[in-house]
Amino acid sequence: MIELRDVTKVHAGGVTALNGVSLSVAAGEIHGIVGRSGAGKSTLIRCLTGLDPATSGRIEIDGTDIGAARGSDLARARRKIGMVFQHVNLLDSRTAEQNISHPLEVAGVPAAERRRRVAELLALVGLTDRRRSYPAQLSGGQKQRVGIARALAAEPRVLLCDEPTSALDTATTRQILGLIRSLRDRLGIAVVIITHEMSVVREICDAVSLLEDGRVVRTGSLLDVISDGGSALSRDLIALPPAALDPDETIVEAFLTGPAARDVGALFAALGRAELPARIAAGTIETMHDQQVGRLRFLARDAAEAERIADALRGAGASAEVTTAQAAARTDERAADEEAGS
Repeated sequence: MIELRDVTKVHAGGVTALNGVSLSVAAGEIHGIVGRSGAGKSTLIRCLTGLDPATSGRIEIDGTDIGAARGSDLARARRKIGMVFQHVNLLDSRTAEQNISHPLEVAGVPAAERRRRVAELLALVGLTDRRRSYPAQLSGGQKQRVGIARALAAEPRVLLCDEPTSALDTATTRQILGLIRSLRDRLGIAVVIITHEMSVVREICDAVSLLEDGRVVRTGSLLDVISDGGSALSRDLIALPPAALDPDETIVEAFLTGPAARDVGALFAALGRAELPARIAAGTIETMHDQQVGRLRFLARDAAEAERIADALRGAGASAEVTTAQAAARTDERAADEEAGS
């Protein structure tokens, strides 16, 4: 559905915003794009919509080469893409139904067809009773629902969401994410969510890609990424509760999926058989997409013991790596900064 092949974008002045980005998003997939401020997320969105042509590489949306399309061909290609914005950008002088109808008016859709489509979309997002309300009369979540309905007006094959929940409270965020998931299930569309919130990725995404300095440094399904305990993205996806660490201690980080997450006792049994201590500084087990995943942080007396602990954990099905308390603390701080949007 979405294919990026070696996409590069160099801005005026020689600043490289995207550097050889390759990415695939299948129909029916919700794909999260994460990264710190300046990583290239906003440029990627603009290139995907054709608003900012890539300097080189190829971008295909539903089989159409966005970079090669011009004029009416580009307009038709863009109608395959729905866009949901962080701040919604509704027209204040128009009601909910008029905002949703606007892109259909621009496309020249007859009035009777517009009315039918708008009524269908209002029902789809649960706002039939607020169809004549103006944006000032709607809550933040209701405005975002109108924005999502507007994005779906032209029946796109792709929905691009740029920080769609960062201005919403926790309860409303869960409602909007649930709506996006249900729309994906019902319509079979591909969804790309640009976000700095790992909680959004954990809640809704099937796959995730990490952008750093304009490059995709890690991409894959959530479970594959978590299983790769050596990546920064896996650590960010499963954050640990705060815990004080002695800077001189050696740490073993264990990442759990599949049987290892469902039977944590087997890990401790493996440590017992190896006559190793099971001192835990922090840990979490959670359910992600109906599968249990987890992360445990073990303390070791020295590097040799840490390696033995890691080997025992790997033998029991966990992904494990040896690190230092200082490195672990830096990881925790970076994850907290990214969740806060810095």
